[in-house]
Amino acid sequence: MPLKPLSYRQVKRKLERAGFQIVSQKGSHVKFAKETPEGILTTIVPYHKEITMGTLSSILRQAKLTINEFEKL
Repeated sequence: MPLKPLSYRQVKRKLERAGFQIVSQKGSHVKFAKETPEGILTTIVPYHKEITMGTLSSILRQAKLTINEFEKL
């Protein structure tokens, strides 16, 4: 299932359901982090009206989430 562009609010909601929390913001970029047994995962999400598919796949890679896991959140 291919990714479709989502808004910042939609991505934020899904990351929070996956256990991520906002830790800081610099300009229009928000840093999310989650503690795991392997260490702390961080991902940077741009505070934009629409987050493109390329950026979204990079966020998922950083968050160690598959597209299917992300879609189900």
